[in-house]
Amino acid sequence: MGTDTGAVVVDVAGFDALLALLARERRVLGPVLADGVIGIGEIAGVADLPAGWTDEQAPGRYRAVRRDDDALFGYAVGQRSWRTEVNPSRLPLLQIRRRRAGEGDRDGARHQEVLPADPRAGVEPTAWVGVRGCDLAALAVSDRVLLGGEHPDPHYAERRRDVFVVAVDCTSPASTCFCPSMGTGPAAAGAGHPGPTPDLHVHEVCTTDRHELVCRPGTDAGRALLAAVAAEARPATAADETTAAEAIAEAARRIDEHRHLDAEGLAGRLEAALEHPRWDDVAERCLSCANCTLVCPTCFCSTVETTTDLAGTETTRTRVADSCFTLDHSYLHGGSVHASTRSRYRQWLTHKLDTWWDQFGTSGCTGCGRCTTWCPVGIDLVEEATAIAGPTAVAAHPEGGPS
Repeated sequence: MGTDTGAVVVDVAGFDALLALLARERRVLGPVLADGVIGIGEIAGVADLPAGWTDEQAPGRYRAVRRDDDALFGYAVGQRSWRTEVNPSRLPLLQIRRRRAGEGDRDGARHQEVLPADPRAGVEPTAWVGVRGCDLAALAVSDRVLLGGEHPDPHYAERRRDVFVVAVDCTSPASTCFCPSMGTGPAAAGAGHPGPTPDLHVHEVCTTDRHELVCRPGTDAGRALLAAVAAEARPATAADETTAAEAIAEAARRIDEHRHLDAEGLAGRLEAALEHPRWDDVAERCLSCANCTLVCPTCFCSTVETTTDLAGTETTRTRVADSCFTLDHSYLHGGSVHASTRSRYRQWLTHKLDTWWDQFGTSGCTGCGRCTTWCPVGIDLVEEATAIAGPTAVAAHPEGGPS
């Protein structure tokens, strides 16, 4: 983040000015504290950010708690990922209306008018503030799945097209994070990161005598934004770069020491363990509630609902998020392919960590830990994958974060 990269340092007031500039032309979304969770909401400036708050996470447990400083981004991730902004859980696809005689039909017979939903409807320029490395990597996975195939999703493409991304390094990881194992964090961007280049890459420094944000542009739009707040900024120095690198390295050490997944050759090891008795053990605990797929930043399964009004004149088809934990998801004539909880959990875990590679050339997991935090019974992906497919031991800190 040296001066040769165009990186600058701003204080909290300068960052507030930066957000205000974004808000002039875009709908700005960022972290907000609401209903006891640090989630995603509309923001206008620094005052809307969860300053002085962090999150305590463990398998099946989440709490937002006060920090002993005023860090703006001193938390890990909430239950909602940025996926929902580009691939919403409910999306109208088309309407079918019945016409009667005299409504444009020459022979007077009834017929249908099909009105596909406009993928551009309701879409506006947006800025995402506070995107973590795991979620930036998840965005790259979703791009590959929904844009990289033979038939790109037009609704996803429109929502994805004009997003200004402000990625922020994560130096306050949760106990359920394992992004270093997946190569996705805690740095939010930079050399070797699998995610797309953000418009801005931010590193927050919050100590007893200093509260500043190191901002590095990644695109022309990012450079233009920093130029517009030049009066509020100073050039980043080698010392700023060193401070950021050391904080990221320390966060990675704490995460990996606490929770590590041996990802090397994991796909093959899972394929060789499809009849492992651990599948039965986890099935005894799993509720098939689909929480893990709802919070996952890369899951994309959906179904289509068809509803008709009481008059029988208008039908709406809506794409709705689905999950491989529902019986209907794998239903074929005569029944569900994955009729048991054992089968459904195995399908989910092996798809995420194994067969996703065959389909899309990458893992479907970015190490965010949401599936573990938000599982009502605290099933831990790292623990289960390790028990089934790998020899790597998992550090046991069931209630605390990385030490």
